[in-house]
Amino acid sequence: MGAKEALFRLCLMHPEITIAWADSGYAGQLVNWAKHYLNLTLKTVSRPKNIPGFVVLPRRWVVERSIAWIMHARRHARDYERLIQHSGSLITWAAITLMTRRITPRQSRRAGQPAPRELTRD
Repeated sequence: MGAKEALFRLCLMHPEITIAWADSGYAGQLVNWAKHYLNLTLKTVSRPKNIPGFVVLPRRWVVERSIAWIMHARRHARDYERLIQHSGSLITWAAITLMTRRITPRQSRRAGQPAPRELTRD
């Protein structure tokens, strides 16, 4: 099962993580396995039964939003990579690009236009 492998690697690389969220399809044996072998609390997010139509599920929207942000990078629109390491490095690159754009001050919206100068009296 791929989920067990992913959770195992997560615990090896980040032992400080103690809670993870999963889709309701992973409820049952995986929750018990994670608690017993990894000392990881796996909380499942399930859809409300009484509400028809689209429902925003708690914690799941964070993953959906993050994937949407990464998909804005043109290279991720199609899966051309042959090696998993290449895909992983491109995802890291896209995340770094997103974060650097957020922490840098905004420039003029028109590309190629110099920033307006302040008027000085001579």
